[in-house]
Amino acid sequence: MAEYRAYVVGDDGHFVDYKAIVCRDDGEAIAQAKRLVNGRDIELWNGARFIIRLSWQPERRPRVKN
Repeated sequence: MAEYRAYVVGDDGHFVDYKAIVCRDDGEAIAQAKRLVNGRDIELWNGARFIIRLSWQPERRPRVKN
């Protein structure tokens, strides 16, 4: 099992919080980190090794024309 950290990225690009995650591999860690994306980007790290940045994008609803 490997230890990961999912960092919450603030509006200024700095980390504002993190959650420790213990997983078998990168794939499992990415799946868990995806669940944390909610209004902020998440960066996933394994020690000093960068894994992925998961970008938050607001839900885009189609515009209805009258």
